[in-house]
Amino acid sequence: MTELLSPTRDGILRAAALLTAGELVAFGTETVYGLGGDATNPQAVAAIFAAKERPRFNPLICHYPSAEAAFAHVEADARARLAAARFWPGPLTLVLRRAPHCPVALLTGAGLDTLAVRVPANPVATALLRAVGRPIAGPSANRSGRVSPTTAAHVLDGLDGRIAAVLDSGPCPVGVESTVLDLSGADPVMLRPGGVTLEDLQACLGSVRSAPPPAAAGAGEALRSPGMLSSHYAPACPVRLNAASAAADEGLLAFGTPLPGAAATFQLSVAGDTAEAAARLFDGLRSLDRVAGLRGIAVMPIPDAGLGRAINDRLRRAAAPR
Repeated sequence: MTELLSPTRDGILRAAALLTAGELVAFGTETVYGLGGDATNPQAVAAIFAAKERPRFNPLICHYPSAEAAFAHVEADARARLAAARFWPGPLTLVLRRAPHCPVALLTGAGLDTLAVRVPANPVATALLRAVGRPIAGPSANRSGRVSPTTAAHVLDGLDGRIAAVLDSGPCPVGVESTVLDLSGADPVMLRPGGVTLEDLQACLGSVRSAPPPAAAGAGEALRSPGMLSSHYAPACPVRLNAASAAADEGLLAFGTPLPGAAATFQLSVAGDTAEAAARLFDGLRSLDRVAGLRGIAVMPIPDAGLGRAINDRLRRAAAPR
């Protein structure tokens, strides 16, 4: 049975002790709940893959309590330090070259010469990372390819009995995963949209291009970044995008005035606010997925700019062939 720990000093110390011992502990961040394991311990990292049933070629993000701690394990240039000063702590992951003698297990980065690093903006997560004193690998705390969790209850829904504990940090305010920015080459490339928008990155760094959506990776093929699988974040029900109508046997994920006729409706934002919609996205997919008798989920159009770009990225992956 998975322990549910409160975000108190005792709960944080208990979570840190479990992680230090090689156990898995889910913890809340500002984006989604992460499934934490000691990133320097290959056995703990392997246990993350096993608990999530995650492909081995998909790398994991390493979480740190500060930029200084993260940059001790990667080669950070002026661009990385500028991005860190602007967006950390916060929902941005940087992909950088591994530093010489980096202690992070190779399995954490899927054997690549780069590492994905992040400093989360959640005080409970920061306290946990400081208490552990080593990087924590933390993909989303759900079965691979399923809807990401934004509450402790969501984590237990999919991983109860498969991990040691969940550190309950309350609901996640951003609600979609971090933006992934690759700074390992000459040109900055946004590999995954998320809580920091492309416009934010361009205002900070100048020219930043957005990578095209990835094709399905073949067996054994290494992906450059976490969150790059073409089918991901998926509920059990098929997802239909840009719906102009809703059928009587469909659930509706509404944005603005809801379409009539759906069997059940989950409102992302009646005001058409993409920040509110991002925070409610995964909860909405989960809620509709639990409604009995639905043949699918219809999703109303969402503007593809700012946080809407991250929302649409997750929805396209949820709707992709499986």
